[in-house]
Amino acid sequence: MTSRLPRPQAAPRLALLLAPLLVPLLGSCAGVRTLADPTLVIQTRGGVELGAATDYGVVFLGSTAPAGEVEITAWYGDGPSIERSVIEPIDAGLYTAETEIRLPSVPLSFRDPRPGEKVLVRGRFPGGPWEEEVTVRAEQSVEGLLIDVPRIIRGHPDQIGAGVYVLPGGERAQMRLVGLVSGRLRLIRPQGEREYLTVVGPRHLWRLVTHRRDLLRRRPWIYREDIL
Repeated sequence: MTSRLPRPQAAPRLALLLAPLLVPLLGSCAGVRTLADPTLVIQTRGGVELGAATDYGVVFLGSTAPAGEVEITAWYGDGPSIERSVIEPIDAGLYTAETEIRLPSVPLSFRDPRPGEKVLVRGRFPGGPWEEEVTVRAEQSVEGLLIDVPRIIRGHPDQIGAGVYVLPGGERAQMRLVGLVSGRLRLIRPQGEREYLTVVGPRHLWRLVTHRRDLLRRRPWIYREDIL
């Protein structure tokens, strides 16, 4: 990423003139972070998977490595940024990693979406991000959250760790993470074959919140000029 020159300090008089304008501007920025891309690319010693940045920190499934060093690539308004960290186990097959800077993040949702409800799946190919709206499904013989396979990833390697989101009121600004894609399930029955994506959902994601019980006591975020 290109570096930026240090920002010059504004003169006191200029700051006073601009102060009345800052209040409406700051108010208009409320919720802007939820419009950013919370999808993360997680590089471990075992390979690459996806994850998501939430208000309670990074979350991923550790499908490529359960421990060791990790490189986390996040996307900001001016491009990607790579942060190096160490994998921390949470529980129930979830993992996290601490970053020095605040990542573009979204809130969590702890409500299981109902069968027939629409959810948004977001992932990232090497060439860029993708997203698709799919339907939540239910099978009597299967426990857990199931969704249709997005058309865009049929015939492609599974996007393990891709985020599954609910959109309260249909608003992108209200997008909330409800789960992570954990695999693909194929059911063969006399009436035909069905394929779904399995999702690690709210029944497990709450563990990230309890893991981050020191959230208010954590060290301050580091501000860097190379990040908008």
